[in-house]
Amino acid sequence: MTVKTPISRLWPAPDPAPLSDPDLTALYGRAGGPHLRVNFVSSLDGAVTLDGYSAGLSGEPDKRVFGLLRMLCDGLLVAAGTLRHEGYRAVRLSADRRAWRREHGLAEYPALVVVSGSLDLDPAQAAFADAPVRPVVLTHAGAQPPPGLTDVAELVRCGTDRVDLAAGLVELRRRGLAELLCEGGPQLFGALTAADLVDELCLTVAPLLAGPGPGRITAGATSPPRQLGLRHVLAAADGVLMLRYARSVER
Repeated sequence: MTVKTPISRLWPAPDPAPLSDPDLTALYGRAGGPHLRVNFVSSLDGAVTLDGYSAGLSGEPDKRVFGLLRMLCDGLLVAAGTLRHEGYRAVRLSADRRAWRREHGLAEYPALVVVSGSLDLDPAQAAFADAPVRPVVLTHAGAQPPPGLTDVAELVRCGTDRVDLAAGLVELRRRGLAELLCEGGPQLFGALTAADLVDELCLTVAPLLAGPGPGRITAGATSPPRQLGLRHVLAAADGVLMLRYARSVER
């Protein structure tokens, strides 16, 4: 892609030189084992959306890192509500990024993984119908799929009357999806945090005040605080900050 807004490193080892895609790939990297990374963008005052959608907070630097994080993962985890609301399309990558994955022993595309307790999903949505890799849907034993869903996705049932996320991650990893990237939404992030499943948070902070109204990047029942250590701080020329936090001990 053509880079119009350079990204540089503020911490550690501050360096004003623009970071290339290989530089960014090395900074974020792969964990080399089971790992759940969460990626969000928010405003300075903590809003997760602008005019109802996350796209309003995301500029070129965020989209650049967003694409690289997708390249690095085995599976892309997203809640059904976010899939519907944000209008997810099929998870596809550029030729260069597919080549990088092949060179590193990965499948050409990450698998889309949708978390849905109700199975209120449209098999005709491009995220399913046009997917280069058969998506996986994490659900529970009592959920009934709509006609056609099992033709375009694999259902993995974890839990009796609600989705057991810990068991779901075990099943995904048994299928070779060890390194997962979660793109939300807030309820899923909150549930993953409550289950102590989050290993890393990549947070892009957009330089604007959204004002009252929009929710935060996390939602749901309260849970104990989880400590994460700062790994790096990047800055884009347009004022965007990119923060990466991870557990002190990688799992």
